[in-house]
Order: sequence, then C-alpha cells, then structure tokens
Amino acid sequence: MLTSGYEWLVPELMDVVRLFEGAETLEIAHDADVTGACYENRFRLGVYEYGYRDFDIARTPLEQKSLIKRYAKLSLYKLLSDVYHKTLPWGSLTGIRPTRLAYAELEKSGDFAELFRTLGVSEQNIALTARVLEQQRGVFERREGNCDLFVSLPFCPTKCEYCSFITAPIDRTRKFVPAYLAALERELKAAKPLIGTLRSVYIGGGTPFCVSAEELERVLKAVAPLRENGCEYTVEAGRPDTFTEEKLELCKRYGVTRLCVNAQSFSDGTLEAIGRKHTAAQVYEAFRMAKPFAFDLNCDLIAGLTGETLREFCDSVDAAIALSPENITVHTLCLKKGARLKEETQRLSGELLGEMIAYSRAALTAAGYEPYYLYRQKYMAGAHENTGWTKPSKACVYNVDVMEECADNLAVGANAVSKKIFFEQARIERYGSPKDIPTYLEKVEKIIEEKNKLFGARN
Repeated sequence: MLTSGYEWLVPELMDVVRLFEGAETLEIAHDADVTGACYENRFRLGVYEYGYRDFDIARTPLEQKSLIKRYAKLSLYKLLSDVYHKTLPWGSLTGIRPTRLAYAELEKSGDFAELFRTLGVSEQNIALTARVLEQQRGVFERREGNCDLFVSLPFCPTKCEYCSFITAPIDRTRKFVPAYLAALERELKAAKPLIGTLRSVYIGGGTPFCVSAEELERVLKAVAPLRENGCEYTVEAGRPDTFTEEKLELCKRYGVTRLCVNAQSFSDGTLEAIGRKHTAAQVYEAFRMAKPFAFDLNCDLIAGLTGETLREFCDSVDAAIALSPENITVHTLCLKKGARLKEETQRLSGELLGEMIAYSRAALTAAGYEPYYLYRQKYMAGAHENTGWTKPSKACVYNVDVMEECADNLAVGANAVSKKIFFEQARIERYGSPKDIPTYLEKVEKIIEEKNKLFGARN
C-alpha cells in the first residue's frame, strides 16, 4: 500500500510501484514540501528512505505540478531499485510516449539525453529515442488543421489469449455487422466537413479482413469521398487466414497503399498456445498473395508470448526480415484486464525479454531497418516498449501522428477515440465512442453530434 499527502500523486506513483513485481504489497509512505522555488519529497519503506530536492520549481502551477510528479516518481524508482537490486530499461519513465518528453526537452534546452539519464533511462534507450526522432524528420509535423482518420472494424475470427480489446469471435457478433456498417457509413459521411488536411487513413480492428469482401467494400466505398487527396491509406488486414485475392484486389482498387499482416509469431506451437487458428505457412501465403499488388507491408511480432523461447522469437524476427516488408513492428507482451492470459501466464524474466528486444534491434538494424516510432503501455512485461521499424522513406504517417499526437485524429466506430489538438492552448480533447457494439449502434446519432461540436465543420 502506498500513502501520500498529495492524493493526486498516488495513481502516478503506483505506476512506478507496478514496475517492480511484488512491490504492491509493500507499505510505502510519501510526504513532500513545496516552499518557494524548492520542492522536496521523501519516501520511507522500513529501514529504507530516499528523498529528492529540486530548487528550480518556481514555474507556472501546471509546470510545477509536472515537475513534482516527475521527481516524486524518480525518488520512488530509486528507492525500489535499491530494495529490489535492479534497474529498468526506461528508468522512472512510465508514460506512453517517451518521445513526447524528448521533443519537449529539445525545444527547451536543445538536448534530451541529460534529462533521460537523470530519470534512469538506459543508454541503449536514449540511443533508440534519438534514432526514432531522426527517422521522423520529414514526417513529424505540427500544423493546425492536419488530421488523420481512423475507422474501427472490431471483428475477429477468434479472440487471442493475450487480447484485451473489445473484439469477440465473429460467429458471436455477425448479427451486428449489417447495422454496424450502416452506422460507419453515417459517421463517415458526417466526417467530411470536419477534416482539414487529411494526412492518412487507417482501417483497424479487430481484423478488418474478417468481414466478407462485400462488407469490406462498403467501408472502402464510404471512405473514398474523404480521401480525394490520395494520402497514405492503411488497412490492418490482420490474420493471414482471412486474406483472399478478392479482398486484396478491392483494397488496390480503392487506393489502399499499406497493409498489415499480424503474424505475431512464426512458431506454430506459439500460435496455437495464444489461440490463433492459423499457421506460419499461412503467413508466408498471405505475403505471397499480397506481393503482386505492390502494397507497403507491415509485419507484427510480439516478444514474450506464452512459452516462447528466445530461439523461437529470434527465428520469428529472422523470418519476418526474410520476407522483407517495408515495416516490422516489434511489440512487448502487455497483459491488461480482459486478457485471458493475464491471470494464467508466468511472467518472463526481465533478462529474457531484454535479450529478445536486444536481438530484434540488432537484427533489424543489420537488415537496414530503422526505428521510427515507439510507445509503452501499462502492465508491459519487463517494462520494455513497442517499436515500429521501417525501411528508408517508408515510415507510416499514421503511426507517427498518433504516437506523437501532432495532428487531429477523427475516429469512427465502436471504441474509437477521437482527439482534437488545440496547439495554442497546448491541450488535447478526447471523445471516446462506446466500446460495446449494441450501445454504439444505439447512440451513433448522438456520437455524430458530439464530434461535430468538438471538431467544428470546416466547409
């Protein structure tokens, strides 16, 4: 249990506690003083005590709160590092977007590395962050009116053991598909006046290729009037066993430029263990089918899947590289509420996960890929990260915009979260549609009305 005189700090501090397995059972006390330009905090845990003092905290109230949070988390991290005799790859950073902090520090001082070292970030991850920022040159852009469009198709063949999304097997949700597609069509028609400069379109899931070709075409046809500028267009096709020539041809006809093949692993044993109903051979077949259409392809892999050995993961990395997709995304297993594996799985050791991530970085770099975006999640095994890797000039605009929150995101469908960025006020407003499909269908007109208010018609 953790107690603090600053009640608003407790959830932030608990994010640090959860980085250390077993720490949630400890009795940790925190208190702090703020006097003028000086902030001091103290943590106590049995015979352990750690404090931190900062004399440069006379800022605006918002800046002061941010610095108090930063250094309280650092103090707690150092305390728990001493107790558990270990350090973590991202130190006391628990936020989703380390690159956001790096960009902010670059604007302030011209260098982010010193701050990252202070916060305990490893030299390897400082270097990784620098490489990501370099790859985002020419893609990253903060400009009023820029917008990305996300379309949610939350249907899957089966639910994976590690999945915490709202998706359910399509044999249980098939009855909702016709009404869901009609609701998407209404949302997309209403979205056109809300979009300024469209940077990219992303149809995600779920598994968008899980629906029939006729159903997929309804979505593609509804998107077409919004994408008259020919911007980047991704369909997260998903599992390889849902690929068909007809669906690929439809994507090509409607201007899709990028497809995602969610392999996750090239080990048949791993695929079976996580509830996938396809084999590694079908991943190869999906790539073979897609090749004549000249899409940019992305292949997803996950480090830390149940029972997978280091050798099996390294073999999957090598297999993905051999297929030579334009992008390869390496995720670290993240088990949230709603994932069946959350209570069942044994945590992989941080050392093993570290070896998996290190191999992927070395192998992808040697093959000519560069990291171009990264993000982190709560409950991520080993406190690592997800990293997108790209061939030269093939970075996905949508992924950069979403991760760096540098453009509006207009999202349609169930469990879709829209974001409106107010640059001058340095704030973001979010609007989340209901996760449950029946509830979404009941409220779609209200959803359209609320998003009209948030974005405001431009035409």
